[in-house]
Amino acid sequence: MSEKVLLNNKRARFDYQIIDTLEAGMVLQGGEVKSLRAGSGSLAGSYVQILEDKRVVLLGAHINPYKFADNRDYDPDRTRHLLLKKKQIDSLSVALSQKGLSLIPLSIIARESFIKLQIGLCRGKKQFEKREVIKKRDSERQIRRFVR
Repeated sequence: MSEKVLLNNKRARFDYQIIDTLEAGMVLQGGEVKSLRAGSGSLAGSYVQILEDKRVVLLGAHINPYKFADNRDYDPDRTRHLLLKKKQIDSLSVALSQKGLSLIPLSIIARESFIKLQIGLCRGKKQFEKREVIKKRDSERQIRRFVR
C-alpha cells in the first residue's frame, strides 16, 4: 500500500494540541486531483466544519488550478465536501460540543488511487505552551550540534 503526503499543514501541529486523528475522503474535480498530485496547494488557515444537515466540509483550503485544465469556472478556494461514515460524524459532533475543540486539516495524502484528508480533533495551544516547544526544540538542536 503506497502512501504519499501531498500537502502538509505544519502550522497546525505548532498551533494546536492534536487529540485524535482520522482520515476522510474528499470530493474533488479532475483538475484538482492532478494539481494536488503535483503538490500545488495550501492548507494554511483552513478548517473543517460539520453542517446542520450532518455534512462535513473543508473550508479555506486553496488548491491551485491545474495549468493544463480548463479553468474558466474554477474557484481555488471553494468549499469541498468530505466523505465520512455516519458514526464518525456523530462522534465528531459530540466531541466538538466540548468547549475549545475544533477540526483542523493536518495533511492531504495520496493512498493508491485515492486522495485522503487527515483531520485532527484539536485544542488550541496557549502562548506559553508554544514558547516551551520552541525552547525545547532549540535546546535539542544545540545538544545535537555539540555532540557532533
